[in-house]
Amino acid sequence: MRIVRDFSSDPPFEVLTPDEIRVPFLFNSPHSGTGYPQSFLDASRLDGRRIRRSEDSFVDELFGSVPAHGAPLMRANFPRAYLDVNREPYELDPKMFTGRLPAYANVRSLRVAGGLGTIARIVAEQEEIYARPLEVDEALERIEGIYKPYHAALRKMLARLHVSFGYAVLVDCHSMPSVIRGLDQRSRPDIVLGDRYGTSCWSGLVDSAVEILTGLGYAVARNKPYAGGFITEHYGRPGKGLHALQIEINRALYMNEDTYEPHAGFGRLAADLSTFVGEIVQLGASGFRSTALAAE
Repeated sequence: MRIVRDFSSDPPFEVLTPDEIRVPFLFNSPHSGTGYPQSFLDASRLDGRRIRRSEDSFVDELFGSVPAHGAPLMRANFPRAYLDVNREPYELDPKMFTGRLPAYANVRSLRVAGGLGTIARIVAEQEEIYARPLEVDEALERIEGIYKPYHAALRKMLARLHVSFGYAVLVDCHSMPSVIRGLDQRSRPDIVLGDRYGTSCWSGLVDSAVEILTGLGYAVARNKPYAGGFITEHYGRPGKGLHALQIEINRALYMNEDTYEPHAGFGRLAADLSTFVGEIVQLGASGFRSTALAAE
């Protein structure tokens, strides 16, 4: 965790770009940010350890090899508990705020009902974040100042790839708790790939991703329990040459989930993910566009 003053002086996100973009892939890590504004911590009822429970810790580092493979890597510096860009821009719970939300706010989504809207009410296991209601203007300020610029940068990069290559592939990178309520831990997958049940990405790419990761020794599931969030759904338009694939990595593979520290498995996983990235992006360099992708 880093304590920051605000995100007007500290950049809320970064795009790490290689000297030459050689493939039509963009990797995105929207939940790995560790910069916590002091004012946010002061408003929270949680201590510094518990408030981090919704972080996708170290995911940006696990995918740190991406620029070396000729693709950009976008990463958030703000934490998911502060603002979740994997939601619609105005999924907001009116019970969280003093003042009236805009009429266009989506106050009835399932994610809002679960406490995990654009401004989250809880972190994992139903722990309430805030000690008291927030001002509506504060929520809108986060959306205007961070959410919208983040998605504007995402769209700009995807458009750049689409123009250069004729199509673009977004790989949205996340991590998941090793224990998920309602599932048998003995059958918990190492990695879950989500393509919104075949609607957000060319199936051949997902098939190849499964094959690569399985070949590296990982247990891989498809769409269950994570089929992809707002980013995957919103940006995945295969018919227009825009493909989005979500990848969820079991945190037990690389970190101590109680201390938020990497363990001995981190290095192996990072090396394997570098192999995965290198192989999956080669689809773009070896006729991905001219085969089934163009047909979709």
